[in-house]
Amino acid sequence: MSKIITIAHQKGGVGKSTLAINLALCFQDQLSVAIVDIDPQGSLLHIKDDFPQLSIIGESNLQNIRQLAFDLIIVDTPPYLSNLLPELFESSDFIVVPTKAGFFDVMAIRSTLALIKAAKVKIPTLKAAIILNMIKPRAGITNDVIDLLATMNTPILKTMIHDRVSIASSAITSGIINGKDQKAKEEITSLAEEIVDLIST
Repeated sequence: MSKIITIAHQKGGVGKSTLAINLALCFQDQLSVAIVDIDPQGSLLHIKDDFPQLSIIGESNLQNIRQLAFDLIIVDTPPYLSNLLPELFESSDFIVVPTKAGFFDVMAIRSTLALIKAAKVKIPTLKAAIILNMIKPRAGITNDVIDLLATMNTPILKTMIHDRVSIASSAITSGIINGKDQKAKEEITSLAEEIVDLIST
């Protein structure tokens, strides 16, 4: 059966689509991978021709998503609380919740985490984690943000993705894995490895 990784946050501008592309590229040498874009705006569908090595699919029917014949399915979600999310979460193996490191950015994930908590009641094996994304290299993480994250009752991934030009532009430059920014590659690879470890345990 396929493993389904869903990337979700009801707030836009936190890098969900960029993470989806780069994770898929990171896994594609070992697994058959599809990205499913359930956002009606179809952001990833608009660039699918730039990634001929990836299967990028527009689909909102969850039954169809479950039947896709791939080892790994990465689902990119809309920048709002879609009615599809509760059922999608229940069909997922792992949910990645990206957030920037600002106080209000972290506060904004509470609604998404509440939906995950409800899904876990029905699917106890469901796993989820927060990823600090688009982190300013010199800004650091404030103690207030760390304290707030600690109250969320959701694991925080050790990997942090920094706000790099190479990552921000990766959707139009064939992805981080195919680029020259070694630090960016290390971050994306570390994220992929950490997710695999958590899914496997």
